[in-house]
Amino acid sequence: MESPFRGDILKGKVAVITGGGSGIGFEISTQFGKHGASIAIMGRRKQVLDSAVSYLQSIGIPAVGFEGDVRKKEDAERVLESTFKHFGRIDILVNSAAGNFLSSAEDLSPNGFRTVMEIDAVGTFTMCHEAFKYLKKGGLGRSSAGGGMILNISATLHYTASWYQIHVSAAKAAIDALGRNLALEWGTDYDIRVNGISPGPIGDTTGMDKLAPQEITNKSRDYMPLYKVGEKWDIAMAALYLGSDAGKFVNGMTLIVDGGLWLSRPRHMPKEAVRQLSRVVEKRSRDSPVGVPSSKL
Repeated sequence: MESPFRGDILKGKVAVITGGGSGIGFEISTQFGKHGASIAIMGRRKQVLDSAVSYLQSIGIPAVGFEGDVRKKEDAERVLESTFKHFGRIDILVNSAAGNFLSSAEDLSPNGFRTVMEIDAVGTFTMCHEAFKYLKKGGLGRSSAGGGMILNISATLHYTASWYQIHVSAAKAAIDALGRNLALEWGTDYDIRVNGISPGPIGDTTGMDKLAPQEITNKSRDYMPLYKVGEKWDIAMAALYLGSDAGKFVNGMTLIVDGGLWLSRPRHMPKEAVRQLSRVVEKRSRDSPVGVPSSKL
């Protein structure tokens, strides 16, 4: 789909994107690059990194890839330093790396819980912490006029509760809280904006393949009236808004991009049954004398 944004809205910006070699992260990498940014991708799989960087470069986007694990301080430090040396500045950090799998609470081991918390929550903080000196107002490669931006990819699982994803719900809740606190502290003192995006189900991603097989997705449509599968493009467009000057006054916000799915609940009865019930209630109301409850007639 054609972008609604100007092609140069990120011109001159340098973005570091964790998990930027596949899925939503790669779409953000691509769209940021198409809109003028230079891209540094961080990931653990060299083959994925090489393929992503090769594609970006083939369409004229300045791009590099660095192997690294967001959970490791030394990896985060090395990747950010390498990006700075290569491009001379860092303006945007997108924390898109994540871990997920389905498990009932009783079957989930503490190690499994810890792993997701470390990748999502600890990894996000580690990257933010190490990127701070590059992003802050007056930081490395930056004038004293303003700071950079952090964007955390979250989810809506923890807004109520979610079946078989207690570990991910806890991690995403931590990410949202982390983002709000950094937005307060770093936004006030260092002019760093910190925001988040909570995607809904996004088609053609590993997450959908693992967490919502097609047969389950099809059944969900029957009882969830707002159920829609989004596109990676939808998330990338939201990221462009928040990452550009269009979102320069947005700080501490987590933007839900899920077509309204988080508002929906299973239908308790078919729509026609509701209509019939409403007609019965209306008829009783019309037939009842004013002030006399229908139960007394």
